[in-house]
Amino acid sequence: MVCQKCKKKQASIHFTKIVDNEKVTLSICGDCAAEMGFHSPLDNVPFPLAEILSGMVQQELSHEKKEDMPDLECENCGLTFENFSRQGRFGCGSCYKAFRPRLDMIMRKLHGSSLHKGKPPVADQDQAHSIQEEGRLESELKKAIDAEDFERAADLRDKLKAMRESNLASKGDY
Repeated sequence: MVCQKCKKKQASIHFTKIVDNEKVTLSICGDCAAEMGFHSPLDNVPFPLAEILSGMVQQELSHEKKEDMPDLECENCGLTFENFSRQGRFGCGSCYKAFRPRLDMIMRKLHGSSLHKGKPPVADQDQAHSIQEEGRLESELKKAIDAEDFERAADLRDKLKAMRESNLASKGDY
């Protein structure tokens, strides 16, 4: 969105004012906001998450040889991984993709995994439960086959087949 005041730069500050149930918004660039006397109250407040990330990145980099890993750079905003590691903040949404090879290590340390596995949306919980049950049955089937308990394996195979057919029918797949 372009600044509503100068009509030249990208708007980065958005004001919303509601008076008598009427909403008025103003989107302006940082320079126009400064001209108007606006300064964010958070400008001089330390950002603890940035410090935590920065510390983790620096620690990770100290364990690796810098010459083995070339510095990554975001094609969109030009932020380098080295600059990210100092400030602990991304320059844009594309930085996640650009820095992914190095972020995986950090995410594993923070979350125990480099992939986020949150709860499914409420509408998909039945489907998620079905998928979990299918995985559990597959695991039991493998164990039954390994233990050469073929009667149990056949029973589990039939349950899996019925579950999969039921899932296909409920999705409306043809």
